[in-house]
Amino acid sequence: MATTEQIKLLREQTAAGMLDCKKALDLHNGDLEKAASWLREKGLAAAAKKASRDAHDGIIEAYTHLGGRMAVLVEVNCETDFVARTAEFKTLAHDMALQVASTGPEYVKKEDIPAALIDAKKEQFKQEAISEGKKPEIAERIALGKMEKYYQDVCLLEQQFVKDDKVKVADLIKNAVAKIGENVVVRRFVRFEIGGQ
Repeated sequence: MATTEQIKLLREQTAAGMLDCKKALDLHNGDLEKAASWLREKGLAAAAKKASRDAHDGIIEAYTHLGGRMAVLVEVNCETDFVARTAEFKTLAHDMALQVASTGPEYVKKEDIPAALIDAKKEQFKQEAISEGKKPEIAERIALGKMEKYYQDVCLLEQQFVKDDKVKVADLIKNAVAKIGENVVVRRFVRFEIGGQ
């Protein structure tokens, strides 16, 4: 049976509801680590279900850097204006603007890249490998590997988070969905830099 102190501690660690914390602790005989892990898995599963819900509210976060020589605008959407005003949501939006300022992605997700560009990049990587003496089937695999690196360079959701390189941006958003309880979508962004294109 979980103690009040254990429930309070688990709630502080995970931001889960009191009843969920009690259930997790009871299921795992008071083991805080296992209970927290179980709650995270449950939250991520719930986040996957929420991904199909319409996110039509949110905020546009502005971030300036280098003494006004660079600026970023990011639109991050959620389901309600109530969530859009929470500290957690505003922090996530700020983190997305910081990510765009730091890494300069070109697209939000892989699906935003024009198919013709993807085909041209794959062919370019394949031809580079062939010109290095690789067999066509090996060159194909090398090209696929280089495409994954390309996606990490140009797609916001595929990048490692600048504040914690063990976390992918897409996973950061999934964790936010699990914690906030609503679908969250990075809709679009723009990055301006003095003398940039």
